[in-house]
Amino acid sequence: MTNHIEIDVETTYLSSESKPEENKYYFLYTVLIKNNGDKRTKLLSRHWVIKDDNGKIQDVKGEGVIGEQPEIKPGEEFQYTSGTMIETSFGTMKGSYHMIDDEDNYFDAVIPEFILSIPRVIH
Repeated sequence: MTNHIEIDVETTYLSSESKPEENKYYFLYTVLIKNNGDKRTKLLSRHWVIKDDNGKIQDVKGEGVIGEQPEIKPGEEFQYTSGTMIETSFGTMKGSYHMIDDEDNYFDAVIPEFILSIPRVIH
């Protein structure tokens, strides 16, 4: 948790969009951002580091998430779903959100590393 911001992520493998024969594995990830602090915060930008099992790294930066820069009041949460494609059936993601609170303090909320995996790859 960074500055009382808690981040949880759940992933889903999209077999209907994936093409393993072409090394294309699509995953959805749903992120829940909880503001456990006493200051309103605004998510300004994102930074993702996506790594597949071949060691290929995608470094993704951009404004907001899903076209928004959500403001999250104390005690509230924001949830969104997005997706990514990697070239192997297993990979990881981690990153951070650059945020500002209502007292103009900037900080980076860390997104802990999580796994992207097709079903039954991990036993």
